[in-house]
Amino acid sequence: MSLSVKIASAQYPIDFFKNIEEWKIKTTLWVKQAVDQGASYLLFPEYGAMELTSLLSESQRQDLKSQAQNLKAFLPFFFETFQELAQKHKCYIVAPSFPVYESEKLTTNRVYVFSPSGKHSFQDKLFMTRFEDEDWGVNSGAQEIKIFETPDFKFSISTCFDVEFAFPAMAAAQNGSEFLFVPSCTETLKGANRVHIGARARALENQMYVVVAQTVGGAKWSPAVDINNGFAAFYSTPDIGFNDDGIITSGQLNEVTWIYADLRVSHLAKVRTSGAVFNYKKHQEFLNANKAILHYEIKKVSL
Repeated sequence: MSLSVKIASAQYPIDFFKNIEEWKIKTTLWVKQAVDQGASYLLFPEYGAMELTSLLSESQRQDLKSQAQNLKAFLPFFFETFQELAQKHKCYIVAPSFPVYESEKLTTNRVYVFSPSGKHSFQDKLFMTRFEDEDWGVNSGAQEIKIFETPDFKFSISTCFDVEFAFPAMAAAQNGSEFLFVPSCTETLKGANRVHIGARARALENQMYVVVAQTVGGAKWSPAVDINNGFAAFYSTPDIGFNDDGIITSGQLNEVTWIYADLRVSHLAKVRTSGAVFNYKKHQEFLNANKAILHYEIKKVSL
């Protein structure tokens, strides 16, 4: 296992495109920029794929209920582009989440993960916001938590609102996850801060790294992601060898950029076994005594 790994987290704008090739050019440049800075893991935000709705007709763009169904035509190109980029640049990409239309009764907010080997998988969002549930018709995915295993570390994904709940991240950590990736899309600063507060709490509870990526800026043409306020950040538990506040680094609000951090993977095990406090261990002891508390199916995915 490597001693450290460089991760890039995006503060990502929702842009308007005239054709899908323009979208591919943007995506390719973003990936290349991060890889050129030495990043081997790239985290994009929740609903970054909504910029593909710019390729729909005006009436289709404005119809929230049918957006996912109309976006379905772009999913193969989206998928192939990120798979190609991961293999070409020998990096792991947590792609922008995509509202996947599966039937008239089911649209899920899906985060695809691509690896240099060509393997891929996904994590569906578990908890829906009021907007997703009441206005948009986006549904919770299966109550399944995936642990993605790479040669460097094991990670899990809590999409935006999911990170505001303790149990999914805790279940992942207790089953081997060392990193938690949090792709997020928030309209208000209150929403952005709820996600970041949740991320810091998950880092503390599980003595794990938590990485947040968020959408930034305006997209007035989109009824779904018209206003975006956010910033990216890296968090740890405030413990031996880490910063006093647990903040590794964070970006400037609404700046369009990648932010980066070199994270020491091996230090997590040290903190969990010999840190100033034993949050991870105490949770483990509590869960062992109360096995019925976590009701998630855990699936381990080798990348």
